[in-house]
Amino acid sequence: PSKPSLPEVRRARLVFAGDLMQHTPQLTAARTPEGDFDFNASFDWVRERFRAADAAIVNLETTLSESGPYTGYPCFRSPAALAEALDSLGVDITVLANNHCCDGGSKGIRTTIRELDRHGIEHTGVFLDSSDFRARHPLRFEAGGIRFALLNYTYGTNGLPVPSGLSVNPIDTVRIAADLAAVEHDGVDCVIACMHWGNEYERRPNKVQRQLAGFLRRHGVDLIVGSHPHVVQPYEQDSNGIVLYSLGNFVSNQRKRYCDGGIVATVEVIRSPDGSLRYSLELTPVWVLTPGYRITPSEVGDTLSMPADSRLRYERFMTDTRLLLGL
Repeated sequence: PSKPSLPEVRRARLVFAGDLMQHTPQLTAARTPEGDFDFNASFDWVRERFRAADAAIVNLETTLSESGPYTGYPCFRSPAALAEALDSLGVDITVLANNHCCDGGSKGIRTTIRELDRHGIEHTGVFLDSSDFRARHPLRFEAGGIRFALLNYTYGTNGLPVPSGLSVNPIDTVRIAADLAAVEHDGVDCVIACMHWGNEYERRPNKVQRQLAGFLRRHGVDLIVGSHPHVVQPYEQDSNGIVLYSLGNFVSNQRKRYCDGGIVATVEVIRSPDGSLRYSLELTPVWVLTPGYRITPSEVGDTLSMPADSRLRYERFMTDTRLLLGL
């Protein structure tokens, strides 16, 4: 008699990008002659990488507004056209729990979620009501035949109150332990936690980040992806999973050393027929070229013609990042 066929090996390619910021000069650069906004040029050189992923996930560190006034730091309110650009880039999921998610108040959160929904982009971490919370916390999705649960938490909201009726996931270990216990592992192959944590501009994870990472791993999280420091921090990888402490900035107007770029992480999750998972990780440093705020991966930047000053900053960022990560 023929042998029963074994379930096949499954592979999912996930792409994670860091902080998507919208400072005022970025708004100026994206304004069209007609007075609209077009952010697509920022993403041209990474578009292929995102579209090739089974799931692409970005930390959206601003709020969307339909009619303005549009503002940069310290209270981010960006044109709704940004959602269109993310859709065109191939972003599948935005994590919203970060210290700027309440910048636009209740209206900002509602508009952000409405615009993401309109473009078919999933979201988690910030919720409109209890049914939205139940539906999207954790956010479940399937990629490459592998079943994922994604959870997203932030250390705070810059002291701004969470608008009444809405909710933002706080980093609270009691709550997180309960959330993770409730992820029935029989229906989920891989658990991802996107954490908004750490100290800004510090190039090493602090004690709290390291302790939280250990806590999350012990409670069944496989992939941990950090944001908030605005600089790249080291990563840890072993046979059971990956911790990316901070991906740095995806796009922003922060031009200081270490802040003018970040990394795009491509994680391949491989599920064996016995259900065990393996991970391969590819880290791509990306630097932001101005004017135009073009996200520039090394395969483009190395041969691109740019002014001497930009070339110097580009090389410095690439060297700093490769040294830090051991690339």
